[in-house]
Amino acid sequence: MNQTTINPFWMKCDNNAWCLLERVDLSHKYYDNFEGVYIIWYWDNIGNPVTVRVGQGNIRNRIAAHRKDPQIQRYAHLSLLVTWTDVLPYSRNGVEAYLSKTLKPLVGSRFPDTKPIPVVPPFRVNPSWNRIAPQARPY
Repeated sequence: MNQTTINPFWMKCDNNAWCLLERVDLSHKYYDNFEGVYIIWYWDNIGNPVTVRVGQGNIRNRIAAHRKDPQIQRYAHLSLLVTWTDVLPYSRNGVEAYLSKTLKPLVGSRFPDTKPIPVVPPFRVNPSWNRIAPQARPY
């Protein structure tokens, strides 16, 4: 039996641009009790996404913690971006497992040991015609 790939809505910020990790307004009531899966990344010098961290939990708390995490902040000079999506609690471990296996984050070595649940990432990884999908370009 094939598992259906989840195609979530990955959040963006003003002007439909990816959110800068340091500029997300965590005081907004939108983040009250918001839980899901998130990805922190940057664009390399030729426009490829480089995943720094994949995780899950309370989005406000996780982003706030990563803003202070030296392992994450060592990449801050590369303009770290973040996006997140709402994932039902019973699927979060599988989605995180899939994203960590697919995106190979630079930070984090312990991910859920569970059956991965396929999910479409916010950017394409190695599309055949170009390095990244046009909708994911940072400009």
